[in-house]
Amino acid sequence: MSAYNELMAFSRETNALAAVAGRLGWDQETVMPRGAAAQRSDEMSAMEGILHARRCDPRVGDWLADAGVGSDPVEAANLRLLKRDFDRASKVPAALSQRLARVTSLAQGEWAAARAADDFAAFAPRLAEVVDLKRQEAAALVPGGVAYDALLADYEPGVTAADLDQMFGALRPRLVALRDQAFGIEQPPAITGEFSEQAQMVLGSELARVFGYDLNRGRIDKAVHPFSSGSGVDVRITTRTDPADPFNCFYSTIHEVGHACYEQAVDLDYLLTPIGRGTSMGVHESQSRTYENQLGRSRAFCGWLYGRMKDEFGPLSIRNEDEFYRTVNRVGPGFIRTEADEVQYNLHVLMRYDLEKAMISGALDVRDLEDAWNTRFRADFGRAVPKASLGVLQDVHWSVGLFGYFPTYSLGNVYAGCLFKALKDDIPALDAHLSAGDPSPATAWLAERVQRHGALRDGRETIEHATGAAPSEGPLLDYLEAKFGEMAASD
Repeated sequence: MSAYNELMAFSRETNALAAVAGRLGWDQETVMPRGAAAQRSDEMSAMEGILHARRCDPRVGDWLADAGVGSDPVEAANLRLLKRDFDRASKVPAALSQRLARVTSLAQGEWAAARAADDFAAFAPRLAEVVDLKRQEAAALVPGGVAYDALLADYEPGVTAADLDQMFGALRPRLVALRDQAFGIEQPPAITGEFSEQAQMVLGSELARVFGYDLNRGRIDKAVHPFSSGSGVDVRITTRTDPADPFNCFYSTIHEVGHACYEQAVDLDYLLTPIGRGTSMGVHESQSRTYENQLGRSRAFCGWLYGRMKDEFGPLSIRNEDEFYRTVNRVGPGFIRTEADEVQYNLHVLMRYDLEKAMISGALDVRDLEDAWNTRFRADFGRAVPKASLGVLQDVHWSVGLFGYFPTYSLGNVYAGCLFKALKDDIPALDAHLSAGDPSPATAWLAERVQRHGALRDGRETIEHATGAAPSEGPLLDYLEAKFGEMAASD
């Protein structure tokens, strides 16, 4: 066997083991008995020890040296990613890697309990431990460098905090102005009534299929925090239900389906190889946000969904399709990021981005995080946070060590704006399809331009290849101003 073939055979086994570890995580958030948390943390630590040893196995370095740069784009991309992972794993001590896996597994359950009790103080010591371990990891990766950039690279390689600061600085003023404009007009009332949670799951499953989710290679379960897990031929999603708010279920489902369809659409020739997955979290989020917002919250698709909801639940408190569209897109005060309207969503993310940078740099002590959160939220959103579950404890990310992840949500929105602009140009009859409940022309375009290529290219290059232009925040802001400006003008 050539060095490249030996390396790829070894890598496939490593990726197969990583997939098993991923399913342990899925199980933990869905069906694992609560009393199994301590044992699961040991299992996750053991799996991480095996994976870490394989990722920095000296043979990988030898194979990489012998394989060179690759003879075609697929080989070159696989070698680039394997070298990146090998270099990273070689810098992080195995004991630290295992400790992180164990502590974050424990922290996940402790976060859920603290959230249910609205008790940040009970969770703060464990979160402080997670933050300390992530600082140690960053120091190992970039001794003397920018710690946050080292963590960000796990989710959006090639992007730095300085890049994000510039982009987010350009986003904020226009978003705030658009929010102020929206708050100046009367917003439609929220939907009211009781909506069977079983019926929500039935219609949610239909929406998943409508947007292209292959349930022969996936499943839908319920969790506290909706997520997508897996790749290739085993891609699973979760959603949640609220008897008073069916939109929470439907749009969480569509969002996670965007992630899942990305993984399901990757060329099966790439299965269990380094490029056989989404290229970055920003690009991943661009798929889920396009599915959820530009397609799922469009006027055309809302007309179809209005009819299906009447079929499923009977008469609604919303009188007609136009009112339904405005209700789905209503701009109003709220505490929860995942339930935020398109105008304010990025403002939630930008707040978290600033707070987590401060924690990693040491400028913000974890003990002061809740006060810092509440102060910043009042400044950004003009409201006092009444309890921790609506504030600092609402997201799972920090408990499981995902520092550097939050900004990819807004980066994904930026990428989605770029993709949707190109998509509309290529599919002039898109609204006609969406009004019939058929987003397949758009999802097929995304599958061909983005999804099937997996991690063949890095994030920014993927968007540029798909759209023909370098990514920028302009298309997203133009889309938001056009959509919400039109609703304001018609008020």
